[in-house]
Amino acid sequence: MSTDQATTSGDGVRAPGPTTTPRPSPRGLLRAARATAAPLLALLLMAGVAACATPAPEEDVPPYAAATQGDPEFEGTFRHEFADVDGVRMHYVTGGSGTPLVLLHGWPQTWYGWWSIMPELAEHHTVYAVDLPGLGDSTGSPTGYDKATLAGYVHTLIADELGVDGAAVVGHDLGAAVAFQYAARFPEDTDRLGYLDLPLPGPGIDASAYRSMSWHIAFHSQPGIPETVVGDDVRDYLALFYPQVSFNGTAFGGTSDRSPFTEAEIDEYARTYARPEALAGGFDLYRTLDEDVRDTVEAEPVDVPALVMTAQGQLDPVRATVDTRMTDIVRAVEVPGAGHWLVEENPEFVTAELLRFLDG
Repeated sequence: MSTDQATTSGDGVRAPGPTTTPRPSPRGLLRAARATAAPLLALLLMAGVAACATPAPEEDVPPYAAATQGDPEFEGTFRHEFADVDGVRMHYVTGGSGTPLVLLHGWPQTWYGWWSIMPELAEHHTVYAVDLPGLGDSTGSPTGYDKATLAGYVHTLIADELGVDGAAVVGHDLGAAVAFQYAARFPEDTDRLGYLDLPLPGPGIDASAYRSMSWHIAFHSQPGIPETVVGDDVRDYLALFYPQVSFNGTAFGGTSDRSPFTEAEIDEYARTYARPEALAGGFDLYRTLDEDVRDTVEAEPVDVPALVMTAQGQLDPVRATVDTRMTDIVRAVEVPGAGHWLVEENPEFVTAELLRFLDG
């Protein structure tokens, strides 16, 4: 984000050079002196006023740009954009060059969850990191938070509004389910599918079994209750939640309370989820599990090349839910030393695997 800066320059005053006859009169000399002194005096007065004036405040930075303000990697490569898609104003960040790569976040994150690895990805690909409809800085109410509906919004943005054909689509967490539906519904516009750390709701695990996997899935699935409980304490809730599904966190049977997120990252996510409609929309991602199971069962198996990446120790249970729905898994790998937050906990490994897959 740049700010406009005003610069002021003064004109130099050059004394008259030697003259020849006729010799000017004393009155003429006085007139010339006054003419020369007038602009000089004006310049001095202007300088004095400027020195005494209070500097103008910098231009206000839009909230969506605050997290990347002053970041040279961002400002040199990426930009924030918006597009209106079927009544939803969708926010996305784009930059780089090469074949198109669409990145889809999960809960409770936004496009910013990809930020640490986007600069390297952008050296090889044109990156589109999207805020899902109604979440992050995308505003408005999508017609549903089931993953097939959300995939439709993303496809309209990427293929119709931006005119991008044949993108690689990579999703993490519930964004992985959106990426799956994108590939299933729009195979002609999907070159590759990256599927990161999510048991796929569908024939391998129904909605009831899915909700029983973790307290937070059951809790978030309840109508109206999570919004009421969390209320104005969004940041506190997120800060407590992130460590639970980190490496060796309590969700994995461990005892660690270490969070891989910085305070600034938590602030950024809390900023967006503090909007009541975004908080409710995030929980709606869980409340649509029955629809997600139905849509996955009804979808044609995805036959584009696919990469599956999971937390350490979670590959087998995730593969059990995706093997019958993806017919061309070219690589499946666990991320060493990572819990659910693959990018934050081992960014180098994730980046290398993505580039190997995308450029292979």
